[in-house]
Amino acid sequence: MSVTLDDVRAAREVIAGVAVRTPMEHSRWLSEVAGGPVHLKAENLQRTGSFKARGAYVRISRLSAEERARGVVAASAGNHAQGVALAASELGIAATVFMPEGAPIPKERATRGYGADVVFVPGTLEDALAAAQELAERTGAVFIHPFDHPDIVAGQGTVGLEVLEQLPEAASVVVPTGGGGLLAGVAIAVKALRPDVKVYGVQAKDAAAYPLSLGQGRPTTLSVMRTMADGIAVGRPGDLTFAAVQRLVDEVVTVSEDAMARAVLALSERAKLVAEPAGAAAVAALLDEPERFEPPVVAVVSGGNIDPLLLGKVIRHGMVAAGRYLHLQVTTRDVPGGLAQLLSEIGGSGANVMEVAHERISPTLAMDEVDVTLQLETRGREHSQQVLARLRDLGYRVLL
Repeated sequence: MSVTLDDVRAAREVIAGVAVRTPMEHSRWLSEVAGGPVHLKAENLQRTGSFKARGAYVRISRLSAEERARGVVAASAGNHAQGVALAASELGIAATVFMPEGAPIPKERATRGYGADVVFVPGTLEDALAAAQELAERTGAVFIHPFDHPDIVAGQGTVGLEVLEQLPEAASVVVPTGGGGLLAGVAIAVKALRPDVKVYGVQAKDAAAYPLSLGQGRPTTLSVMRTMADGIAVGRPGDLTFAAVQRLVDEVVTVSEDAMARAVLALSERAKLVAEPAGAAAVAALLDEPERFEPPVVAVVSGGNIDPLLLGKVIRHGMVAAGRYLHLQVTTRDVPGGLAQLLSEIGGSGANVMEVAHERISPTLAMDEVDVTLQLETRGREHSQQVLARLRDLGYRVLL
């Protein structure tokens, strides 16, 4: 089954009054990086915190009365779960969602908050999918696939319609990609209206099923996946989505965990947007290779559902990746005032001391020496090098 522009337009009528038209924000700092205008399509501000509410509502709203009576079942690491739970709640339908163990706590709580029953399954999203499909076969509940269904793709494609309405002069659209529902839907809408616009998918480097599948010419299952970006950790493209991506998408690129962490940090600091790692993947691609994308560029921020504890870890990791944390060991004289003098010199360099620890017993130390281990916050790699140079010029022995 294929999806057309008319299907996407019809889906927009269905979600009117349920999904919101998310804002498109010009990004000055990303524009400076890219050498031309960059805009952020903030789907993290969508109801349920991601684009998933669009497709889920279209799919469930089109069930027959008999199907609605049997209820719906889904599998998700979190965002599709919330979309299904919201749609089912709006339409008065019972919903059961299977989630892989380890799914983010806020996503699980939000799913329950919309009225769905949540069942945890050991293993990966594929294991949760299998459990959901088994329940559907056993009970007659309708299985709501997270991406590989025409109604889902058409619903996600409404993002593409909004992109071209909000920025008619767009030359490139960059889309975070897991199973491909959002990428396929956006490509269908954009290419039908503006075939000259380049559409790019972005996957996590260690969970990149699309580059492999496109190389093989068919949907191919990854043997191993490892990424913090649970929202795009999908081991195999869908048949429907793969066909659309293969036909319409210009390129699927990959980004590292460090790149996504830097993007989450940058979106928080510069755009004041909270994004999960998967939701920041398009921005990560722009920061990695800005010359790849012709401006004006639209980067879709696809989701913002992130555990606060994980957000803290990701931001710290992003600061490390951006060179803004400096971990070093300084050997100095073990004399009164020695540590105070060292910290004063570091403060004078403009660095912020986060942690400090003494080590007086070591085979490498002389009797009158002490090792001081420091965790510093700096303004970036260039500033870190300036701090190191200052300490060495003052005669300190510094190890990284």
